[in-house]
Amino acid sequence: MTTAAKHKSDRYEIRFSGSGGQGLILAGVMLAEAVGTGDGKNVVQTQSYGPEARGGASRSDVVISEGEIYYPKTMKLDLLLALTQEACDKYYPDLKEGGILVVDSVLVTQVPTKSYFGFPFTRLAREEIGHIMVANVIALGAIAELTGIVSRESIEKVVMKRAPRGTEEKNFKALELGIAVAKKAKKQK
Repeated sequence: MTTAAKHKSDRYEIRFSGSGGQGLILAGVMLAEAVGTGDGKNVVQTQSYGPEARGGASRSDVVISEGEIYYPKTMKLDLLLALTQEACDKYYPDLKEGGILVVDSVLVTQVPTKSYFGFPFTRLAREEIGHIMVANVIALGAIAELTGIVSRESIEKVVMKRAPRGTEEKNFKALELGIAVAKKAKKQK
């Protein structure tokens, strides 16, 4: 395999998508930091959100590579996380063939494919952790487990560092819950 081919196939693209206020930008930043500083890979994180901070469309893209990243934007997604129906509808066409689709199974009811992972992130955050604001961290744990793109040690360290003061324990539990539900889902596939 040529060096150019190795770098191209080595590129991994993830999009966190939903609406403002769901913590998707923070989830992307946490993943990028864990992969870049903890695991020593090259990483670029970009973000986009609508004019309304809460409720408007929101997305955070992360490009990861062992080699140089010559183009910082996503081209064809390896993984799409959609926490709203609107995000799923809008970004599903950007998912490459064979890519992984992860949705909030309560908020995304019309999934455009039979091949996907559905988790009730928002409901789990409310019922298991006691706070809806950690749904993003549950999703982050699920993505870490499903892809193996980041080491558990690195993602745990960054989540604890980035969690707002006083919420560290809830965020750690949320990460562990995401890892656990994804592990269970992988066994069932």
